[in-house]
Amino acid sequence: MFSSAAPRRFFCGLLAVAGALLATSPAQAAASIDAQRIAFRQAYAAANQGDPSWRALAAGLHDYPLYPYLPAAALEHDIRLIDRAAVEDYLASYPDLIPATDLRRDFLRELARRKDWAGFTALYQPGLGDALACDALQARLAGGGALDFQRDLAALWAKPDLPGACDPVLAAAHDQGLLTTARLWERIDRAAEAGKAGTVASLASWLPAADRPTALHLAQAWRDPAAAVAAAPNWGTGVRDTRAATLALTRLARRQTTSADAAWQALQARFPFSEAQRNHILATLALFHATDFDDQALARLIALPAAAQTDGTYEWRARVALARQNWPAVIAAIDAMPAALRQDGEWRYFRGRALAAQGDTAGAQAQFRTLADEATFFGFLAADALDQPYAICPLTLADDPAAQASLLALPGLQRAFELFAVDLPKPARREWNRALQGADQATVRVAAALANQRGWYDRAVFAFSSGDALRLYDLRFPLASQDGLVPQAEAAGIDPAWAYGILRAESAWMSDARSGADARGLMQLLPETGALVARRNGMTWGGGDTLYDPATNIALGTRYLAHMAARFDGSPWLASAAYNAGPNRVDQWLAARGTLAPDVFIASIPYKETREYVARVMAFSVIYDWRLNGTVTPLTTRLSTIGQPYAMATANAPRKTIACPSAAASAAATDAP
Repeated sequence: MFSSAAPRRFFCGLLAVAGALLATSPAQAAASIDAQRIAFRQAYAAANQGDPSWRALAAGLHDYPLYPYLPAAALEHDIRLIDRAAVEDYLASYPDLIPATDLRRDFLRELARRKDWAGFTALYQPGLGDALACDALQARLAGGGALDFQRDLAALWAKPDLPGACDPVLAAAHDQGLLTTARLWERIDRAAEAGKAGTVASLASWLPAADRPTALHLAQAWRDPAAAVAAAPNWGTGVRDTRAATLALTRLARRQTTSADAAWQALQARFPFSEAQRNHILATLALFHATDFDDQALARLIALPAAAQTDGTYEWRARVALARQNWPAVIAAIDAMPAALRQDGEWRYFRGRALAAQGDTAGAQAQFRTLADEATFFGFLAADALDQPYAICPLTLADDPAAQASLLALPGLQRAFELFAVDLPKPARREWNRALQGADQATVRVAAALANQRGWYDRAVFAFSSGDALRLYDLRFPLASQDGLVPQAEAAGIDPAWAYGILRAESAWMSDARSGADARGLMQLLPETGALVARRNGMTWGGGDTLYDPATNIALGTRYLAHMAARFDGSPWLASAAYNAGPNRVDQWLAARGTLAPDVFIASIPYKETREYVARVMAFSVIYDWRLNGTVTPLTTRLSTIGQPYAMATANAPRKTIACPSAAASAAATDAP
């Protein structure tokens, strides 16, 4: 059990720790905090395993900022065994801490599982998520209460998808007659718009029998568009069936463009498509013909009605023209774009590229000059075209000791820094976000600089993502020598600046990053890839979780990069594309368009994510080259010709200098994370 005096002891303890540190030498203070961190790690591991020895291990930690995480971990481990009194005692001791919120939420889930609705109601607080909100309604129903739609369900009903805990509540609402046909269609329409086919199908069973087929058509359009368009000639032609046909056609176009074309010819006269629906179908068909680089793609894009054009169709008109190296068509496509899109760096660059290809050197140089003062992928290419230095204008964040001291006195930020120091980055980020919630930009900048000093690099990467903060290159592009990237890259035979660029683009320096595909760590390796690379290189493999260790991740990631580069003649830009989209996909693109110049080939990559990824990595490589060496290998040198061997620049190879042309130009900086 925990005393209600614990919060006072905790915060007084923080002051005592601060006073003690001031009274000791720096070496003594460092030794003391190191000992506390070691003890905490041991106690935390024991508490998470349900080992009661955590109390003895934590005997000297009651004044340590992270102490509240220890009893919370022990309670979480025993969540199915503990009683409400133990939870309430902890909540009373540490009412405002994140572990208390987590414990309340998790114990409420346990009480719902036990169907202890009286206990649940006593502990419940609103704002803990949809599942617990529905559990609270179940508690009311269990107590004999009734549901009121506006009071109890309106907010939940507005969401296209709900957790399973809401199913009994919705069933009760249906039995009470609260789910009218109008309300059912309202939610079905919302769910269909959001692509929640499961919600649509489940709600269809409560519709009147005559309405059910139409709802199921909407679900089928999402789940199996080919089957939907095949069945559509037998559907009704009401508003929602027409919407389902529109959805099925546009989704089929993404997968089987030719089949969607044929289906459109068969269905366009059957359904009363609105002008907006027709335009959407035509634009989608044209767009996916373009990504396939069909012979008729350019003509179809040009022929689209003005109302059917989107940024995507305008851009793909230019991409198809680029892939054909039809330079007049490139200029016509760019000139047809809306003004805002036309000002994008990519299209300013390719307008200059097209002018140069047609012999208009003066026009091309004028176009490149509008871009060359920007520290971006296309800005660097424009500077190369003009044979001028790269415009990198670094900004240094001035020290503010008073602001730093004020932030370091915040208990939440103290916990954030300590959690990071003991290798718990996820809870560290949660404490960080709560401590800085509502803080102004200047405060966040100071906090990010403090984090960077402690090796917590991703805080600055995410904090400095707009405006003049983009020029804080030393914070946005850290050189973490302790992680061994430079020697590992050199041992793998690849350019360290490129390896840094990949790492920065992949994880933004979040060592615990994990993708939906299960790629892990700084360089985002899949466990099976890590195992394969380790085996190929005679390196120790300790399992997927070792990829969260920066040194291990970098050692394996640099070797995998070297393998990708070797597959593509050493080319870092093609290897970057393969790192993102997979080497087999890059092979397919090369087979179709492998004669193009590198900049044009990148523009023709069908996947937006991969196009932008390659541009970002190569721009980051320039920045890191400058940070490592002071001058840089020209970007055009890094963009080796397809099919020709690429070798890293030698010590005597030409390098570019960096200049800051003007204060105005310095506002345009490298891509944000």
